[in-house]
Amino acid sequence: MALLTVNFHDKEVYESQLKDFLPSKIIDCHTHIWLDEFDHAAAQRDHRSCAWPSMVAKDNPIEDLLETDRLLFPDKKVISTLYGQTLATIDLKRNNDYVAKAAQANNFPALYVVHPAQSAEEVESYIDAHPCFKGLKVYLEFAPSYIPSDEIRIYDFLTPKHLALANRKHWVVQLHIARPRRLADPMNYVQLLEIEQRYPDLQLMIAHLGRAYADEDVGNGLDYLKNTQKTMWDFTANTNQHVMERVLEQFGSGRFMYGTDFPIFRMKARRVVENGFYINEIPRGSLGDVSEDAHMREIDEPEADKITFFIYEEILSCKRACEALGLGKSDVQKIFYGNAARIFGVA
Repeated sequence: MALLTVNFHDKEVYESQLKDFLPSKIIDCHTHIWLDEFDHAAAQRDHRSCAWPSMVAKDNPIEDLLETDRLLFPDKKVISTLYGQTLATIDLKRNNDYVAKAAQANNFPALYVVHPAQSAEEVESYIDAHPCFKGLKVYLEFAPSYIPSDEIRIYDFLTPKHLALANRKHWVVQLHIARPRRLADPMNYVQLLEIEQRYPDLQLMIAHLGRAYADEDVGNGLDYLKNTQKTMWDFTANTNQHVMERVLEQFGSGRFMYGTDFPIFRMKARRVVENGFYINEIPRGSLGDVSEDAHMREIDEPEADKITFFIYEEILSCKRACEALGLGKSDVQKIFYGNAARIFGVA
């Protein structure tokens, strides 16, 4: 059975709107690979973040990732930045080992998924022995279980000991912030600025544009961070053109990066925002029963036939943002290749 079905509409979207916009070489700064066998307690999983992404795929072996890129970007060379699944039930040791093997085999950069309880010595020793790892991937799921989900702070899962290590080693740190108000939460944007100021030699990447999927998610965050000098913005899994424009206007194309969040964004979906709340519209039945997830809405035919891959929707939003700001091919080259090549040391 084919991993993905690329129909006539999908091909038309790619050929007419994306093919010439994208550079010939792309670096995806945000992909997950893992095997189902690494998840030792999936049935007992208690999500501290959104549940809907887990509906897309039970796992994503490296072979599936490579096939996804071949099918969706048939004429492009795609280099994927690899890391494991970020769920509390995943065996991180086995997953990081698997990522290291896949990265080495494909000459891809990787990030090490770190648990806040790990010692700095253990993390440093592992990454020194596996040079494919260019830094750390941290995630809110690993914050101590006694902290309510709505109250998780950055430092609860990105600890000072790991920040100091990353700073000393000049590593990348990719960060998915927590809290219901997302980038608009002062706890988040104050700590983001603190990290750049206190740890100037690490490279911080803010995933998903600070999870600002709706305009309301931005708040005063961008204004507070306006004087940052090097923090990067990864627009993975974000389709909000207006937020993209604001980040590009404030920080420039040299601090804006493309990622897919594969396997999640290989699903067919489009996003709408209603009263500051994002909703993913998907073809009915394409992901099973989504009736309990407020972020999901099923669409019937013939309207469902107009829905293409979520990653195409993300890139189209970026394209429209670039066009609205008058950005050219050199800017697009930075966004989809050059910035990541610099940060991850891709030749």
